[in-house]
Order: sequence, then structure tokens, then C-alpha cells
Amino acid sequence: MSAESDEGAPAFTGGCACGAVRYRVRGPLRPVIACHCRTCRRQSGHFAAATQAPRKRLRIEGAANLTWYNAREYAERGFCTTCGSHLFFQPLGSPVISIFAGSLDEPTGLRLAGHIHVAEKGDYYTIADDLPRCEAGDAAAILG
Repeated sequence: MSAESDEGAPAFTGGCACGAVRYRVRGPLRPVIACHCRTCRRQSGHFAAATQAPRKRLRIEGAANLTWYNAREYAERGFCTTCGSHLFFQPLGSPVISIFAGSLDEPTGLRLAGHIHVAEKGDYYTIADDLPRCEAGDAAAILG
């Protein structure tokens, strides 16, 4: 884990590239899922990799430097206004929030579990592992 735990629950920390936004999330995180959809590729410059946790366990410092963008009709992305780092993805009204794995402080102890939206992946790369894949966006199918 990237931070010491309180009361036995693991705690993870992370933030943006410039340090204007920092966060802490308590408790276990979902395994990392790689999303190859066009929206993730256009907004991040490649595919996105994210973990997930209940929103109520996330604490954000520097929230004034965080901008939320409605990436799709059903979800928004949180990014640093100063440096542009992508930090979060949240379905509107959902109790869970996805956290971009690259924004976590290491070591995380997390592992990539699989790939979603592989039907939309870019033509400039191949998925070279044997992890589970889903043509659309069903992470639950990968996680079982």
C-alpha cells in the first residue's frame, strides 16, 4: 500500500503530476481494469487503467484545483485544472468512483485484471497479455 493504514484498513494515496490535487482512499481497491474505449483514448492519449472504490472512502485535498468534465452522458471525469492530470471517473449518481491507477503513489500492490471496450481499441497497438477481455464495457464480466 502507498500509505499507512488506520484501524487495520489499507490506505492509498495519490495525486496529480503537479501536486495541486492529492487524495487518500481507505480500504481495499478493486483490481485495475484497462479501458480501450475511444473516449478514454482521446482524453488520456492512450488507453486508461483504473481501480475503483466507494466514493465515501475518498478524501480529496486541493479540490479547488479539480475540474469535473461530463465525458459521456452518464459519467464525468475529474482532472487537475493546473496540470491536466486525469484522476477520476465517476458514473453520475453512482456510489463508486474509478481512480486512474497511474495517479496512485507506489507501491500499490494492485494488478491488472483485464481489458474492456477492446472492440474500440486503437489500431496502433496490440493487447499482448492473456488477461480476460470484454468487447464492450462490462468490467463485472472480467471480475467474476
